[in-house]
Amino acid sequence: MDLFGPVNVKSITGDSYCLVVTDDYSRFSWVMFLKSKDETFDSLMALFKRIENLYQRPICRIRSDNGTEFKNSKMEEFCDERGILHEFSAPYTPQQNGVAERKNRTLIETARTMLADSKLPINFWAEAVSTACYTLNRVLTVKKFNKTCFELLNKRKPNLKYLEPFGSPCTVIEPKRKFGPKSVEGIFVGYSSPLRRVFIPSEKQIIEAANVECQGYTMPPQNPGDSWRYHYDKVWDSFDMREESEEEEDFIDELDILREYESQLRFPAEFSRRPRETSNDDEAGPSNAGKHDDEVAPGNQSEVNDDQEAENMPVFYHGDSDLEGEQIQLSSQTNQVGEQDAEQNVTNLEGNVEVPSEVMSRTLSYHPEELIIGELQSGVRTRRQIDQGLTCFYSTVAPLQTEFSLSCFISQVEPRTYKEALTEDSWVIAMQEELSQFEKLGVWKLVDLPDGQRKINTKWVFKCKRDDRGVVVRNKARLVVQGFSQQEGIDFIKVYASVARLEAIRIFLAFASWKNFKVFQLDVKSAFLYGKVKEEVYVGQPPGFTDPIHKNKVYLLDKALYSLHQAPRAWYETLSQHLLANQFIRGKVDATLFTKVVDGHLLIVQIYVDDIIFGSTNEKLCKDFEQVMKQKFEMSSMGEMKFFLGLQVEQLPEGIFIHQTKYVHDILEKFGMSSSTPAATPLAINHGIHPDLTGDRADETFYRSMIGSLMYLTASRPDIMYPMCLAARFQSNPRASHMIIVKRILRYLKGTPSLGLWYPRKGDFMLEGYSDSDFGCCKVNAKSITAGCQFFGPRLVTWQCKKQTSVALSTCEAEYVSASSCCSQILWIQQQMRDYGLQFLNTPLFVDNEAAINITKNPVHHAKTKHIEIRHHFIRDCFEKKLIRIEKIHTDEQKADLHTKAFDKNRFQYLLKLNGMKLLSVSDGIMSVDENTVADEDEKQSAMVCRFFTCFGI
Repeated sequence: MDLFGPVNVKSITGDSYCLVVTDDYSRFSWVMFLKSKDETFDSLMALFKRIENLYQRPICRIRSDNGTEFKNSKMEEFCDERGILHEFSAPYTPQQNGVAERKNRTLIETARTMLADSKLPINFWAEAVSTACYTLNRVLTVKKFNKTCFELLNKRKPNLKYLEPFGSPCTVIEPKRKFGPKSVEGIFVGYSSPLRRVFIPSEKQIIEAANVECQGYTMPPQNPGDSWRYHYDKVWDSFDMREESEEEEDFIDELDILREYESQLRFPAEFSRRPRETSNDDEAGPSNAGKHDDEVAPGNQSEVNDDQEAENMPVFYHGDSDLEGEQIQLSSQTNQVGEQDAEQNVTNLEGNVEVPSEVMSRTLSYHPEELIIGELQSGVRTRRQIDQGLTCFYSTVAPLQTEFSLSCFISQVEPRTYKEALTEDSWVIAMQEELSQFEKLGVWKLVDLPDGQRKINTKWVFKCKRDDRGVVVRNKARLVVQGFSQQEGIDFIKVYASVARLEAIRIFLAFASWKNFKVFQLDVKSAFLYGKVKEEVYVGQPPGFTDPIHKNKVYLLDKALYSLHQAPRAWYETLSQHLLANQFIRGKVDATLFTKVVDGHLLIVQIYVDDIIFGSTNEKLCKDFEQVMKQKFEMSSMGEMKFFLGLQVEQLPEGIFIHQTKYVHDILEKFGMSSSTPAATPLAINHGIHPDLTGDRADETFYRSMIGSLMYLTASRPDIMYPMCLAARFQSNPRASHMIIVKRILRYLKGTPSLGLWYPRKGDFMLEGYSDSDFGCCKVNAKSITAGCQFFGPRLVTWQCKKQTSVALSTCEAEYVSASSCCSQILWIQQQMRDYGLQFLNTPLFVDNEAAINITKNPVHHAKTKHIEIRHHFIRDCFEKKLIRIEKIHTDEQKADLHTKAFDKNRFQYLLKLNGMKLLSVSDGIMSVDENTVADEDEKQSAMVCRFFTCFGI
């Protein structure tokens, strides 16, 4: 098997590649047409299943080249499961895959000849290849057996009576309508079991019909006219190297010429029903279709049914499979096919393909050539890309809707190289937008490289931007520098730039829920391009956009580029200076927090690189802030905050809900756990996790990928914090037992994908801390666990779970060390809230160990505390200064207990409620918070068992 493409002209159905599969014994071939190489695996799997099912023989061996469409993990896994031997030809040795290579050449040459003979546009190349494959399977003889490919595979001779010349004029008998025409003229373009494929020029679509009468092929006149010859040469000029910037307009011209040419030259005069528009003297006459209808006998169908082998038409995308094992009878209706044939027809070609009568309006403009510097190599294509929306291009029924048409021109695949991107119109536009932004902001200037200086090369990075639903909404091309080649002290000095912590984001949202105001979001377009570069930095010209006159020149940077070490810091300094100049105050602890008080109303701004969230007790201040930002930067207003740093934020009337439902579904799909059985808790009570040096080794890369994905989920899911900390300890040498632990966490997420943090608008806003510990829980070194969590009233904002650095000698010491760690987090929150204008003193810290409380209040137990590290005793100083106060709490009400050990379902659900975690539910499009934190799987299973026994009367 082999794949050829991309063909420089897309087929009429939008395909660019052709996959050819050949049986080594019979030389019988199947062809499948693809829009991209990514479809290769799915197409092969569908074909293999049908071959094995219809011929009742397994596929034993396949041979292909080393292309990534054939040599990948999916194909390898499939072959291993089926026991198929996959042979690869050596690099640059096509003769080792000679059967497939020769078949490709035969099909291409045959299709080229058929297209040239029929004078059809190149857009019909897929129809020609399919028909060529179908015909060659029935006429080529395998010399070794002196039989055709079809006969060797199907054990019977093919029927050649119904074969017709490709591109010959034909008449389709339509279903009888009372006053409508009984027939329509068309061009025969192929077979589709058991029908024939006909292109209707008047309707500009391809249909499949049973009652088709071909008129016999007539060679076109030698001199049909200068106009036709000009367009014909234009169409066929350089079949393999044609530039496609003219393709859309040429395609429409070809169809119009083809229609006129057919009506005047190919068909008898009585077939023509359209008035000619080229002459003002001609007047439209009555249609002669009725006369033709009387002359055409409906018995034409009998010619197809004379030999019942006629059902062996190509079934896999109008290619040629002949996989049918039984005969099929045709009905008297044109497009009615038997139920059995419908089951066997596995073609993936659309039955009706609509073609525009005129060029569409400029929904997607071509990129002007004068904006591209240099000669574009490797067959640059400027054709609009419509892989995801074929009918958007071929539509004449109604005007296109803007939203749908735009979605068709957004590429769904991220190119790996700039050469690949230059073949996609959407990516070329994205690159031009990036370079236009450079010129607009004065990022660089073209200069000669000074002696003693060196340049830093650049490269293109391509990204498909998605919304919170995962839908691609924009193609983004980013020109970056190869920052790894920079030398510290020469190319850069200071590089650090502050970014907002997730804890700070949650505190901001908790404050917004308490003050009952909306949080909005802004995005800075090309943020780093605003940062001023202090060092002298030279970069190379963009790949693919080199100035042909000054090829040896370089760009001197005035502004920062992405991937420069100093770019984040330069952008932060530019942004902070702008905010400070507009009377904002920078946070004392958090440098990404900016506040401003106007007439007693507080405006809060939190920055994460180029993403900005803000809110105010007076919404007018938010609008003013947007205007202030847009005065200096090009901004995108995102409206209310909904998706930020992977967090989904639902701002409801009753409060704010933070969750990562989409991310949960993504990781379940990524690790193949979407159909797993849900678990009630993330960790079993008797998990017994330990290093397990004797168990089966697990895939380290896969295990680490799972751990990394789940770690980010803890940004809104403290319920999996403790099991994740346990599983993360064994990343260097994971075993099968550790993989079971991680998969149980995924099973738990399967049952609670929409669980998250609930910040109600009602309730107090008092800061509280909870501290707990699990003494000597580590089975390796007997170290204890430090756990803590902090609340603003019922709103959980921060939490911790960490193994202590030293071995504790008692539960008292373990609890004391844990309380000290929790105290440091409380102090950070107190300092953070001072920037909000709130002062928290004497914050309660709840501990469930009496001895630890006594040591903090009155350090008299010298024998029990003399060995504790001095840094842990700072909690005493905080207690004496009345920054915190230590209070006793019962273990059952200890909220931090969630991060210390595994629990049964009832205790676990109770702790989730204490920590303010809820389920998000959607009813009739309205979001609400469910009081039930975890679905009761036991009750569901019990109900299913009861229904099962009830059905059988037990």
